Amino acid sequence: MDRDALEAAVRLYFEACNKVDAELFARCLSERVVHYLAKGMSGPIHGIPPVVERWGADVRANSSYWVVDAVYADEATRTAVCEWTGVKPGLGRVLRGAEVYRFDDDGLIDEIRIYYASRRDDGFDANELEGFPYGERGFAQ
Repeated sequence: MDRDALEAAVRLYFEACNKVDAELFARCLSERVVHYLAKGMSGPIHGIPPVVERWGADVRANSSYWVVDAVYADEATRTAVCEWTGVKPGLGRVLRGAEVYRFDDDGLIDEIRIYYASRRDDGFDANELEGFPYGERGFAQ
């Protein structure tokens, strides 16, 4: 996959989130997708149907939608990073963050790691994604 294809897949993912469209999700996500979430968000999410349900519930409850601010992609490592803005009119909130996407051999997103632009939480010993295998992946411990 080239950089343009990686970016297109990320943008399609956001379109799928905003439209809560299972067919669009299936065009950009692997059936084996794992979506890692921040601690306290009941993650990770495994598989397409739970991803559709999770973000669909947010859209229905809060009229949420997401805007892609920028996408950075590297075809050599089959990864992309997206900076985004999440608008939640039902809560009167705006969230900002970034996600890291890993792609499988078929060019589908098989992993999403979400990071919010927020202050650290000193109530946790480690501010990290819930369930992500940091040690196995060689991240600092």
